[in-house]
Amino acid sequence: MKESWREGLQLKLEDFVDTFVGGGAKQEDVFDAIIAEIGNLRAAHERDPDPAEDRPEAEAEEPSNERPGALP
Repeated sequence: MKESWREGLQLKLEDFVDTFVGGGAKQEDVFDAIIAEIGNLRAAHERDPDPAEDRPEAEAEEPSNERPGALP
């Protein structure tokens, strides 16, 4: 029995590929590009498993207790 998330993934991939093929790309070229990009994503994940933590805004999201001119 297939897992439901895999079925959803398959449907989304088919739709994704169809988008580019419908725009004029060759299906085989789209497959090759997807495979290459997955390799890039895996390599990036190995270097940094959670890139969201590296966002400059990540530190700014927490409230600061330090105010300019605040009395001790």
